[in-house]
Amino acid sequence: MNAPISPRPGYRTDTLPLGNSFAALPPAFFTRLMPTPLPAPYLVGASASAAQLIGLEPAEFTTREFIETFSGNRTPDSALPVAAVYSGHQFGVWAGQLGDGRAILLGDVPDCSGSGNGWLELQLKGSGLTPYSRMGDGRAVLRSSIREFLCSEAMHGLGIPTSRALCVTGSDQYVLRETPETAAVVTRIAPSFVRFGSFEHWFYNDKIDALRTLADYVIDRFYPVLRDAGNPYQALLQEVTQRTAHLMADWQSVGFMHGVMNTDNMSILGLTLDYGPFGFMEAFDAQHICNHTDRQGRYSYRMQPQMGEWNCYALGQALLPLIGSVDATKAALEPFQAHYLARLDRLLHAKLGLASTQQQDRALLDAMFGLMQANHVDFTLFFRLLCELQIDDAGADAPLRDLFLDRPGFDAWAGQYRSRLRQENSADIKRRLAMQAVNPKYVLRNYLAQVAIEKAQNKDFSEVAKLLAILEKPFDEQPEHAAYAELPPDWASTLEVSCSS
Repeated sequence: MNAPISPRPGYRTDTLPLGNSFAALPPAFFTRLMPTPLPAPYLVGASASAAQLIGLEPAEFTTREFIETFSGNRTPDSALPVAAVYSGHQFGVWAGQLGDGRAILLGDVPDCSGSGNGWLELQLKGSGLTPYSRMGDGRAVLRSSIREFLCSEAMHGLGIPTSRALCVTGSDQYVLRETPETAAVVTRIAPSFVRFGSFEHWFYNDKIDALRTLADYVIDRFYPVLRDAGNPYQALLQEVTQRTAHLMADWQSVGFMHGVMNTDNMSILGLTLDYGPFGFMEAFDAQHICNHTDRQGRYSYRMQPQMGEWNCYALGQALLPLIGSVDATKAALEPFQAHYLARLDRLLHAKLGLASTQQQDRALLDAMFGLMQANHVDFTLFFRLLCELQIDDAGADAPLRDLFLDRPGFDAWAGQYRSRLRQENSADIKRRLAMQAVNPKYVLRNYLAQVAIEKAQNKDFSEVAKLLAILEKPFDEQPEHAAYAELPPDWASTLEVSCSS
């Protein structure tokens, strides 16, 4: 699912060639400041895969230079640390100025993955107070940092566009959330952390020159081909709209729920950004709300595509002065639904092992989701066990059938599905292998993250490392880790995550 990483000569922490293109923007875009040191930091977890992106030797993980640098205690001489300003709509309400309240951009380094991104930014999340911290303390806690670290890498393993996570460092320093918790820093990697709210900030402050400067920066650095378009700013909105629509389809296809899709959490590159109260669907309920703070269900699983489109319209509003007309702006936004539905349809056909598209497929899919909803079937297990279905042997369905209380209802649907497979002469073995390559066996269930967090709070980081290794290969059988793919225990239903996560 993921592009192979090209081997490159390894950097040491103190030889990383840091630049900072964002810091070359006018001073109004950020504040220069140094991270706040984290007392007596220690390594909680690190991703060798993410380290390879920037050509960093994994052997560096054990050095004091690595731990001190990515805790904010030691800043490389070539770094130009900044905290960015942006604004945004939060839960549909204009929130005004926000900004990096607990994150500091160290700079960017060459992308060694061969993906063609050019440069990758390194950002310390939880690195102390900034001018944008508002009432916060500028820190992240161990609990949320482990969740973001693991989910960033898990989403990459699933092949879904995402920011990456290099490492988590912790400290015995306490910070107050609902209860006292220990502080931590997670180092994030992405080509850019510019978000929809970065553009809204300048639009709502009537700073059109700054808005144009930011748009030109994003186009020239990340979308240079758009410079040749008749209207580059319209082309930018059209590209971001398509990427966002595709991202929403990717999320829905694996049951991922972001939890807080505010415009300040939406990436201008179409990446999954800012992991907080996320969750992966377990007992299927299209109305499920993974964020305990989201009382109205604005960011429920069912609403995510609609909210993705809403956010694109908010971005379109911000770019309107540059695009020049309402009609041109609407034209860039209009294809969202078509992009989303086409991508989701393709993903769902692949998840069901269907090699062609037939007129009756919509009814088959609707019936499937209706049955899953009525029986609250585990999302990930259903699709993984569906890989094992055999066209001419209904007796092999037992593990899949056992997920349903309504067994006759499942039998009726399975009969329709088998008939559909026969129409295209589907072969069981070939189909199973294709389906297993797109239906993960392992996802970051909340209870798995909670177990790793509780061990880490007692200075046992082995479960963080184990989960990372499992989630890097979510489509592999990994029979030695089969317990991590089973139904969640009863106590998992009591877990809640909120915006403090």
